[in-house]
Amino acid sequence: MQMESTRFGTIDVEDDAVLSFPDGLIGLPGSRYALLAHTEASPFWWLHSVDHADIAVPVTKPWLFFRDYEVKVSDDDARKLDLDEPGAAEILCVVRAAEELEDFTVNLVAPIVLNAAARVGRQVINEIAGYDVRQPLFAEVDLTGVEAHEPAVPVAARAV
Repeated sequence: MQMESTRFGTIDVEDDAVLSFPDGLIGLPGSRYALLAHTEASPFWWLHSVDHADIAVPVTKPWLFFRDYEVKVSDDDARKLDLDEPGAAEILCVVRAAEELEDFTVNLVAPIVLNAAARVGRQVINEIAGYDVRQPLFAEVDLTGVEAHEPAVPVAARAV
């Protein structure tokens, strides 16, 4: 299928790269999204709405920046995602970009949990307290020390 993007133009997206969010994402319209990347070496992706050309949020794997980050998902959320074991979950966190790198923040309170095999996700409230909605992203690590890792879900396209 083809997806329209105000940021990247027309993008070809394979059906198996579309992620379903039955309950949506906090503050965003739509329930179908796809991951887009600028390059394979980037630690950031765009979680882009398949149905809304102007809706995309930057996301990252939190452990690239916070090695000791912990997530506890409620039994109810795990059931809704059909997650039988913790290793089956892919965790992403929404990034708030800014003009200066030192002003980038990440939401560690409400991570996005994906069942990669089923291509379904939910934004949940982390049951482990002590994290911030706007945690400074580069508080523990410098960007030059971050190594990129492919997510367990398919990346729909490389956006150039």
